[in-house]
Amino acid sequence: MICAACSQENPDGFKFCGSCGAPLIAAARESRKVVTVLFCDLTGSTALGDRTDPEALRATMRRYYDEMRTILERHGGTVEKFIGDAVMAVFGVPVAHEDDALRAVRAAWEMREAVPALGLTARIGVNTGEVVAGEGDALVTGDAVNVAARLEQAAEAGDVLIGAQTRQLVRDAVQVERIEVAARGKPEPVQAFRLLDVDLDAAAIARHLDTPLVGRRYELEQLRQAFDRAMRERRCHLFTMLGNAGVGKSRLVAEFLSGIDAQVLEGRCLDYGEGITYWPVISILKQLGSRADATLQRVVEGGTLPNEVPWAVRSLLEEVAADQPLVVVFDDIQWGEETFLDLIDHIADMSRGAPILLLCCARPDLLDKQPGWGGGKLNATTVLLEPLSADECAQLISVHGGVAPEMRERILAAADGNPLFVEEMVALAHEDGDVRVPATVQALLQARIDQLGGAERAVIERGAVEGETFHRGAVAELARDGDVDPQLVGLVRKELIQPAASTLRGDQAFRFRHLLIRDAAYDALPKETRADLHERFADWLLVHGTELIELDEILGYHLEKAAHYRGELGRTNGELETRAGARLWAAGRRAAARGDSSGALNLLGRAAALLPEEHPDRLAARLDLLSLLIVADLPDERNRAIDELRESDDPPLRMYGELARVYVDLLVNPAGATETAERVSELALELFSASGDDRGLAAVWEVRAMAAWLQSRAKETLAAMDRYAEHAERGGVIEFPGRTEVSRFGPLVHGPFTIAEKRRRTAHLPEDAHALTILESEIAYQEGRYEDAIELTERMAQRLGELGVPVLLGPPKVARAEQLFEAGRLHESVEQWQDALALLDSLGMTSYASTALIQLGAAKHGLGELAEAERLAVEGEELGAAEDTVNFSRGRRLRALVAADRGDLEKAEALARDALEHAYRTDFPDEHGSSHEALGYVLAAADRTDEARTEYVRAAEAWEQFDWTAKAARVRALLEEL
Repeated sequence: MICAACSQENPDGFKFCGSCGAPLIAAARESRKVVTVLFCDLTGSTALGDRTDPEALRATMRRYYDEMRTILERHGGTVEKFIGDAVMAVFGVPVAHEDDALRAVRAAWEMREAVPALGLTARIGVNTGEVVAGEGDALVTGDAVNVAARLEQAAEAGDVLIGAQTRQLVRDAVQVERIEVAARGKPEPVQAFRLLDVDLDAAAIARHLDTPLVGRRYELEQLRQAFDRAMRERRCHLFTMLGNAGVGKSRLVAEFLSGIDAQVLEGRCLDYGEGITYWPVISILKQLGSRADATLQRVVEGGTLPNEVPWAVRSLLEEVAADQPLVVVFDDIQWGEETFLDLIDHIADMSRGAPILLLCCARPDLLDKQPGWGGGKLNATTVLLEPLSADECAQLISVHGGVAPEMRERILAAADGNPLFVEEMVALAHEDGDVRVPATVQALLQARIDQLGGAERAVIERGAVEGETFHRGAVAELARDGDVDPQLVGLVRKELIQPAASTLRGDQAFRFRHLLIRDAAYDALPKETRADLHERFADWLLVHGTELIELDEILGYHLEKAAHYRGELGRTNGELETRAGARLWAAGRRAAARGDSSGALNLLGRAAALLPEEHPDRLAARLDLLSLLIVADLPDERNRAIDELRESDDPPLRMYGELARVYVDLLVNPAGATETAERVSELALELFSASGDDRGLAAVWEVRAMAAWLQSRAKETLAAMDRYAEHAERGGVIEFPGRTEVSRFGPLVHGPFTIAEKRRRTAHLPEDAHALTILESEIAYQEGRYEDAIELTERMAQRLGELGVPVLLGPPKVARAEQLFEAGRLHESVEQWQDALALLDSLGMTSYASTALIQLGAAKHGLGELAEAERLAVEGEELGAAEDTVNFSRGRRLRALVAADRGDLEKAEALARDALEHAYRTDFPDEHGSSHEALGYVLAAADRTDEARTEYVRAAEAWEQFDWTAKAARVRALLEEL
């Protein structure tokens, strides 16, 4: 068995590791992980066999196998198998390390040098990628293995080829030459790199230690105070800086060292290799040159007395510090051997009379190995570097060149305060314009997860199934172990999770310190295991989460995940898909009812995709989705959904599609649409009446209402909307808040109704209903209280905008433009009409845009721009459908005013009378009054005063009959002037 804590092999039957004492957990499960695979194969081996004695060849091959295994294992690789004269090794199994790719490349480079010394030649391929790792004949399985083999086969004798992801993970430690490999079985060439040189001392990824320091002022001041104290008291001070990988320890140390006057020695602990106990000590001794030769010899050969090596090192450091203040930096001491840590302890406790600052950097894991580190010492300081704040991370993004606002928010959310994560994500965003988890960060996080004990790893993986925040009860259920508290405490101590506010009464919650840690733990689970855990969590939550408002959304998500993974593994589960789809459908309908359009679209789309074709709720889910797509600014998805229905073999489904297509055409392509609407709705009425399908009948009356409204027949529109509402309620049609009332607003405001009647028809609405605000705004407009009207319209627009449904913003923009026009604020009216037109054009709402063009022309006419006014009037008439009567009434009316202003009175009169004829095809009082007024204006310009007076009287009476008092008063004033 392999120990998950230290990677040591143990005999079968051991319960605890013979090397480190950690409990042994049977590794019977598979896991998904990113590893680096190395293939090495001899070249010319056939010819070698022809000319070499079999015994000599056997001895040579034995040396080759032994040497290759030694090199691979020295760098932390696991030899999977020897096949003939080829060797395959994996780095990252059984335990991953953040530098597995670098280890593999260093091993490959050393093998490249070692093989010729054996009188042989070889070619090597190295590739990094996701695999499934487990036990059995194959240690790892996945495409990454195949690619590594193809790279080896494509390499020339003596060459090392590495894959693209490997190169990304070691980019600052190697020199490479880009090539392309035509790999068998791959449709496109594989990007590869020929290894030209490897810097054995370089880090795989160079850190940006020269950029401005962001945050960390308090910690920097603590460091400076510790240094000053050591200098002032002329004694040793131990300063330990704890922090997770990437949190900024190295950057803070660099900032501190740049501002002091002292000799600096630096050593780093390695997490693998032979004879590494005193590696960091040897590093600092070598920096002292010949002065340290004797001490270096003692360290290498070992002392003859207890503590002789620590004494010798301490004595030398005191001697150096006597000449100049000394700072000794030891990095990554969590990997240090016990003997090395004892040496640091010895120096801190025993050093006297010399100003020495021992600056040790470590991950919090150090406290697992040394719980009492630095404790009890008056000359010791320990600080923990916490993640940066969101503002500090935003500043760091700017320091590294900045990114688009949307990318910045995604980076801030994912990095969660870790500077390394920020730097790597920004670099990736600059490189390919995307924000995702860089391979460097992925390797770091996978290594942290892999180095957990088996029980802790099981707990954190099961927590990851619930999400970024998870509950103790769920983990205990999924782990099938009621006592998970020791593991949760250990994970908190290791800075992987932290306590969080619980959403379930009586249960304790935890949150991952980084969302990326959650993703790393989750990604390690095989898909089969994920599917099982998601389904079991949903079953658990169904019992324990009944108080959750979003229960359907959460259950739907986990059941959907389970169904998705089962499908990917070729074991589709219809019952699971049905459960998931039903939950998502219910959640989507509730989201729509509360005005969450984007959420409803997402949920309903997923529900429709999951529910089986024969399931009775699938049609309802598809129709719910379609009803939202019609009012959303998603024309491609809307058209695709409509076409799917129209192409169905089922007559009712086809009819639903036809009705939807007609309704959309009435909005965006109105030419001839009313005739089609009448024909299709008649057929649909017969079909759905026979089957008693209230949902289908609601669709019929919605189409008829829209067709009547396009022809400006207010009473007919309202009657159809009443029928629609009746069937929609019985048929369970999905409704946005106030959608039906907003649809009734147009005909109610513009139709032949007094103010009292309008208020009576809306008396049933709650005081905060959108339609009431719309109505009161229009009443203020009718009565000439234009500033009140504008203020109410702006309030309504803000509220409708919060719904996230662009189509609902059209009416308030149009209303405000009209109100500004009547208030005499013509320049503002022009701007508002242009804004309204931009929205209507983006939504493809041609029938509304055509009228808005004419209204913009009226505002231009008021500013004296006659040519532009006439052009817009003609364009509006041509854009609209023949049935759009208001367009012709308003367009001709505007052109009549322009002609009269130019003195072409004969043309003006003909246009004005044509406009009046079109106006009376509607039942809009304002159209009647405005058209009589326009004709009066033309007749007055022709000095036909009596005829003009008659038209003004008719205009006033048309308005007064339905309480349009402001316009009636204006035309009465014109009568006085006549």
